[in-house]
Amino acid sequence: MISKYVAIGAWLRRRAENIVALMLLAMFVAFLLQIVFRYVLNLSIGWTNEISVVLWIWIVLFGSAFVVRERDEIRFDLFWGSASNKSRRVMQFIAAMALIILFGASLPAVIDYVLFMKVESTAYLKIRFDYLYSIYVIFAVAMIIRYIWLGIAAIRGEPDATPEQTPPGTDA
Repeated sequence: MISKYVAIGAWLRRRAENIVALMLLAMFVAFLLQIVFRYVLNLSIGWTNEISVVLWIWIVLFGSAFVVRERDEIRFDLFWGSASNKSRRVMQFIAAMALIILFGASLPAVIDYVLFMKVESTAYLKIRFDYLYSIYVIFAVAMIIRYIWLGIAAIRGEPDATPEQTPPGTDA
């Protein structure tokens, strides 16, 4: 039964990677269009810059929420690398609790702000800012869920709580 959920999770993660790749492709195409219109056709267009910025925001937050694994995160590992497994679990639990509390405490204000921003829109494409910033709410909820999972894994002593246990270059 658990292997079924792992397979579904792996499939969903691959689809999230596909979405990020498509957003990156769209951003690159917009960038190329901007170069062609500005330097070849001598026309200035602003929507390409706007779509690039919007896509960059979504790529970073969507990718962080659904694609980047915990072991891929950049760490200040001066202490982590020299700590014992038990100490790593304690550090992971403390970090998880801190992030759950911080994201959880800020979530109501973030939701209020995103809902408030429906009155504004972008200059060229007229994308409402509540749609644009909604990715941050999704990101915050995903981070809360991720760190609840990692906090539980740290308590149980599961390998997920210490990402460096997986040898580099492997995809476990």
